[in-house]
Amino acid sequence: MTTDIIPFLERIATALEQLSPPKPHIENIEQANAFIWTTQRNTLTSVPEVNYVSINLLQGLEYQKELLFNNTLHFAKGLPANNVMLWGARGMGKSSLIKSVHQEANQKLDDQHHPVKIIEIPRDDIHSLPVLLQLLKPLPHRFIVFSDDLSFEKEDRDYKALKSVLDGGIAGRPNNVLFYATSNRRHLMPRDMIENETSSAINPSEAIEEKVSLSDRFGLWIGFHNCDKPLYDAIIRAYAKERALPIADEDLIAQGNEWSVTRGSRNGRVAWQFIEDLTARLAK
Repeated sequence: MTTDIIPFLERIATALEQLSPPKPHIENIEQANAFIWTTQRNTLTSVPEVNYVSINLLQGLEYQKELLFNNTLHFAKGLPANNVMLWGARGMGKSSLIKSVHQEANQKLDDQHHPVKIIEIPRDDIHSLPVLLQLLKPLPHRFIVFSDDLSFEKEDRDYKALKSVLDGGIAGRPNNVLFYATSNRRHLMPRDMIENETSSAINPSEAIEEKVSLSDRFGLWIGFHNCDKPLYDAIIRAYAKERALPIADEDLIAQGNEWSVTRGSRNGRVAWQFIEDLTARLAK
């Protein structure tokens, strides 16, 4: 009877091992400079080639470029630096700027400083930030943890995890980690959510302070604003020049404006999509 129960116990042990989270693991930490954090496997998966746009192609963002580049370069050199929130109009290059600045800053480093590594963490995996930071803390490298299109619909565990990481936890943020985030919302929450909390709270001012305290933990806020026609035209011209497209400037601008009208918006993302389409049509 004792022999018969052994296979049963082995199956239970196997099932328990599958339920328990895997030990955190990093792939190619020395060879790669970009990673994606996967919560399901607790793994930092290396990205051989980062999809980034040359920083010179990002038009109308000189002020934003300077702020983010200087902050990133200071961090790479071991100087004080801030967590950064890039917020504002959609499609205006927030996430593109982070990737471009990361690339540019590493190219400007001398031999005395090692390249900064960037880690993308999906919005739905923010709750696992403490696990990721514990993995990164003892390493000799410097890391930018990056979350794109970050926002919260309610004060859930993700909200609390990020709030704790951004200076609020007793252990603090590791010195070798910065957190960069992009969002269309300045305070990471919809306005009606804050207003609902204000109307139902015993002390409205305290309710507002609680909701905006998360965004306040970003030391540097960088705003992105809507694109006017001259800027949109400049973006199209820069992309077309970089690809050496055989098209007259007048035709380029006319087709680009027509494209923006059909899309119902005018921003950097729409300009890029137009150039992709135009490149294919001209290749025929």
